[in-house]
Amino acid sequence: MDNELFDSARFASELASGKPPISLFRRTIENANRVLEARFRGGRDIHKLTHDRAWFTDCLLRQAWQLHFPEQPAGIALLAVGGYGRGELHPHSDIDLLILLQNDHQPFSTPIERFLLLLWDIGLEVGQSVRNIEECAEQARADLTVITNLMESRTLCGDEQLRQQMLVATGPDRMWSSAEYFRGKRAEQQARHRKYNDTEYNLEPNVKTSPGGLRDIQTIAWVALRHFGTNDLGELVERGFLNQSEYSILAAGRAFLWQVRFALHMLAGRAEDRLLFDHQRALARLMGFDDKDEKHAVERFMQRYFRAVMSLSELNDLLLQHFDETLLRDAENADIQPLNSRFQIRNHYIEIIQPQVFRRTPSAMLEIFLLMAQNPEIRGVRADTIRLLRDNRHLIDDRFRADIRNTSLFMELLRCPQGVHRNLRRMHRYGILGRYLPEFGRIVGQMQHDLFHIYTVDAHTLNLIKHLRKLGYPDYQEKYPLAWKIFSRLPKPDLLYIAGLYHDIAKGRGGDHSELGAEDARLFCQRHKLPAWDTHLVSWLVESHLLMSTTAQRKDISDPLVIHDFAVLMGNQVRLDYLYVLTIADINATNPSLWNSWRAALLRQLYTETKRALRRGLENPPNREEQIRQTQQAALDILVRSGIDEDDVEALWTQLGEDYFLRHTASDVAWHAEAIIQHPASLGPLVLIRETAQREFEGATQVFIYTPDQNDLFAATVAAMDQLNLSIQDARIITSTSRFSLDTYIVLDADGDSIGDDPQRIRQIRQSLTEALANPDEYPAIIQRRVPRQLKHFAFPAEVNIFNDPQGLHTILELSAPDRPGLLARMGRIFLDFDISVQNAKIVTLGERVDDVFVLTDADNQALSDPELCRRLRETIISTLDDSNQPATDHSAPIRIGH
Repeated sequence: MDNELFDSARFASELASGKPPISLFRRTIENANRVLEARFRGGRDIHKLTHDRAWFTDCLLRQAWQLHFPEQPAGIALLAVGGYGRGELHPHSDIDLLILLQNDHQPFSTPIERFLLLLWDIGLEVGQSVRNIEECAEQARADLTVITNLMESRTLCGDEQLRQQMLVATGPDRMWSSAEYFRGKRAEQQARHRKYNDTEYNLEPNVKTSPGGLRDIQTIAWVALRHFGTNDLGELVERGFLNQSEYSILAAGRAFLWQVRFALHMLAGRAEDRLLFDHQRALARLMGFDDKDEKHAVERFMQRYFRAVMSLSELNDLLLQHFDETLLRDAENADIQPLNSRFQIRNHYIEIIQPQVFRRTPSAMLEIFLLMAQNPEIRGVRADTIRLLRDNRHLIDDRFRADIRNTSLFMELLRCPQGVHRNLRRMHRYGILGRYLPEFGRIVGQMQHDLFHIYTVDAHTLNLIKHLRKLGYPDYQEKYPLAWKIFSRLPKPDLLYIAGLYHDIAKGRGGDHSELGAEDARLFCQRHKLPAWDTHLVSWLVESHLLMSTTAQRKDISDPLVIHDFAVLMGNQVRLDYLYVLTIADINATNPSLWNSWRAALLRQLYTETKRALRRGLENPPNREEQIRQTQQAALDILVRSGIDEDDVEALWTQLGEDYFLRHTASDVAWHAEAIIQHPASLGPLVLIRETAQREFEGATQVFIYTPDQNDLFAATVAAMDQLNLSIQDARIITSTSRFSLDTYIVLDADGDSIGDDPQRIRQIRQSLTEALANPDEYPAIIQRRVPRQLKHFAFPAEVNIFNDPQGLHTILELSAPDRPGLLARMGRIFLDFDISVQNAKIVTLGERVDDVFVLTDADNQALSDPELCRRLRETIISTLDDSNQPATDHSAPIRIGH
């Protein structure tokens, strides 16, 4: 009895006094909710809490049943089924009920209806069904969910014999034998996992149904219940199905997930099983995590969660494999093929020959994965061998790691022509990889709390290896033509795999993870006896793994000096080849939404131009004058063939500076010139739209604008494009000596695709821009769109860095801020208010973050030279964009004026 939770004598007394039952039931439920929440916050054991809630619900339902069936008639019973049948309830879990009848429904239809109406009126979240025994058997035979619910039933009120008759009618000797039930549940789990991309690591996982969640534990229990007649995990140990350590992992994992789910329901005020960003921070605090070291509380909490579900997934794999062998394959004829003195293949699965193999020969814990890579016909590992791997992995210590036999086995695995990724994943799954590489073990389950990195660091790392391996398959030649070609000629792909394993290994330690990871990679190479040249290359790749994507996305790669400087950093073609392939795999492994044809072309252009610069020789920097002359001559040839007068072309070109010809291809120069010459000034702004001709922007749409220059032109343009739902990727602003602006914007639709050949959409864009730019002083108001739910939870302080370029011709403004609708338009308004012109812009959106670079000049077309002006500019940007309204000095980089 628990009178604080439910005082049955008092309740019965108040009910008998004639008080309205609905208000009494409601008050009782509210009191129970308060008591249970207080107990949770007070640290009450979670098993007791879930069973207490189920016990309270039992008491309440019995009182409600008694009101409508005071005589307890024969032929009817009230059963708890599903999770409630197990005696487990969370604050807003469904209360699944079965009203079980001996035969006909009719005699009980009225009291049943009134009973259910009462439950709804008092606010219970009930799922109910009314069936007789024959109907139960019929539905259970056809539906796996129904049979599962019935298996976990218990009688609350009425005749227990009815339930026993129902269990006999639906028993495994009449339907859903152990083997059939196992096949169905395994298929059901596989389908459920596919919905989550077969990974435990999602930004907002579902505590109940994601891989490694509560449903996976329940699947084990359900299969055991069907086969052994019990779902008590402790009893499974006694039967030899589980060992004690596995039972401890299952019990501890379930308790942790129950805590998370109980807290989620409390915080959400409803049946919410998704670990949404809306709740993660509050959950971290509620679960006792605080900010310390280099990790936020929410990241520490999520790492605990991911490590828990990873352990549960690993155990789920083992136990389902065990069921597979016990229930489905015991009857098969054993097809045994010896591999060596330690291993053999039994019916396509590898196993050790005798139980002491790993203890006597610890190196076999690496050898097994090498054998699977060398023999791709092996489908997996036998359950008993997985169990022995788990039991003996503690033998992997510093002595094991330094043993040349083990370092040789690991390098041999990395050099296998196939199976590298698959077996690294198996090593990770069985807890071997994190022990052999302790630095990898530290990043297991480590989530970065943002929308850009959608996987944990360990999952992203193995995903990167997978993408590298794909580049060796002919099927991927069409999707990644250049990377596929380069990968096929790399002399040592294993060096790339090592760099991939270590590129993010130092995440979460504080400091520069690239530099720290490079040192870890160097030590790995030395321990594995790699030559000095290989060691240096791997370490350099780890230290430089962000260099190529950063350069492509944040710098003007049409500028030959940018290419030359990048080529100097590369130093040689081998480094460029390895880094290009690593960059392609890294982007694809970080977030599938990042990869598009525009980003692919951007990186390809950087690679191609750098390769050309390396062939030319680093001692021969590009000749700007020669490049300008070549561009002009090629463009003129195009224009003359189109019938354009050469004198008109020369008259236009004399008004344009050198930068224009350096930043546009001959094809674009000819396209612009022909349109400008043929465009009467009386028609207002000229707006041209087409798929980009420049290879670096392939896959995007180019918008060219020619119109009299005004300071508010950039602000008006970006505001108009924002209203058109266009995402600006690059902006190039040129002002002629005749004070006309020649602006080129590279844009994608909001979903990341190019506009393509869509005449209606192109007409809409052209018309809207022409109207907005005809009167830029009246440009459309900054668009007000709702901030997406996920973005709301990533409000970090904006960072602004302002400095002059080395030549002192322009001022560079770097902005890192949360992405918000209309952000670029707000920036345009600020520049307008400060009388600042935008000469160039690189727009990069990574998840919830924008990392934009603006090249600015003042009203006299000079770099900003006044520190006070720059200080006010920075503070205005921060106060406009920052949700936190923190003082600028708290989080902004210093202003650097001068060279």
